[in-house]
Amino acid sequence: MNDTSHLKTYVFEPAAVPTLAVAGSEALFPIHRIYCVGRNFADHAIEMGHDPNREPPFFFQKNPDTIVPAGEDFPYPGESRDVHHEVELVVALHRGGTNIPPEHALDCVFGYAVGLDMTRRDLQAEAKKAGRPWETAKAFEASAPCGPLHPVSAVGHPDHGAIWLKVNGETRQSGDLNQMIWKVPEMISYLSRLFELKAGDLIFAGTPAGVGEVVRGDEMVARVESLGEVRFKVA
Repeated sequence: MNDTSHLKTYVFEPAAVPTLAVAGSEALFPIHRIYCVGRNFADHAIEMGHDPNREPPFFFQKNPDTIVPAGEDFPYPGESRDVHHEVELVVALHRGGTNIPPEHALDCVFGYAVGLDMTRRDLQAEAKKAGRPWETAKAFEASAPCGPLHPVSAVGHPDHGAIWLKVNGETRQSGDLNQMIWKVPEMISYLSRLFELKAGDLIFAGTPAGVGEVVRGDEMVARVESLGEVRFKVA
């Protein structure tokens, strides 16, 4: 007789683990958490009305199941009339920890991707004015379109190179990874002082200037040099 006492039962079937594709592999990357760093490009800080001088980074989160993989559309969300694009480098971790020294931080990185931090800008403005959290503006369904992950073994650790986004063929955002105020090792180290980082965590590393509105029917094309480009249609 088989001993099944160790098997767990649930009151309903658990949701599937959110994943990202890995370029050149059939294996999937399971997502644990999504962290986003705010105002990490000086020109974007200025366009949002903030001082571009280096200050301690701040973070917000999206839910793991807000990921939209390449090949799917970005569905325009309800309760907003001003949805903005923000192209970002995405950092994927395959190990974590707490109080990680900057010189050891890159050892935690599995790979990188091109992602979009989609934002209900009108709801974010309301939240800022009222001193409230940003979840309704940043963590809504499908708010994190993201291309496939490129392993470090294939692309290294990109710390410079063009990052841009076009909407319907028109360039909206354009910058260089070397313009990031907080570099990837610093972000990982600082974040690990606030949270216990774990394998499966993603970090959206900030966006250059030029964020703007999209409407239904638009096609967004985002690119980070060495990682290629991804396309998402606003449905």
